[in-house]
Amino acid sequence: MPYWKIYSPEGTYTKEDKQAMSTAITDIYVEFAELPRFYVVVLFEDRPADTIWVGGEPANHFVRIVVDHIARQVDTPELRLMTMEAVEAAIEPFVKDRGLDWEVHIDETPFDLWRTQGMTPPPPESEAERLWAAENRAVPWEHPERPSA
Repeated sequence: MPYWKIYSPEGTYTKEDKQAMSTAITDIYVEFAELPRFYVVVLFEDRPADTIWVGGEPANHFVRIVVDHIARQVDTPELRLMTMEAVEAAIEPFVKDRGLDWEVHIDETPFDLWRTQGMTPPPPESEAERLWAAENRAVPWEHPERPSA
């Protein structure tokens, strides 16, 4: 699951902006990694004036984006570069084109430390994952027993 947290000054984005931005973000993962759409979660955290500070100064035109990747790992320098380029292209109309300052980073969490609807997600690119994508929701699936401790 990609989980995006977008911290921005209050009033930076309208509901329509948030819809367009979350769709652009979701499209990255659907188009490049063939993830189910419901895997992508975007949380907008509107911050009151003078609650974002950069370098000890109020940053009322600054957007901070924190991304957690779980469903896929970006494990080569080439994939990391491609991922960051896709991220920057998706957010450009919402930050750069609006004259905002911004920063983005991606953390990666091990796949086995993730559950959705209480279920272990199917392996990447498996038939079960394709079913989840087609259904756009988590559905029970047959999976091998978990390894013994």
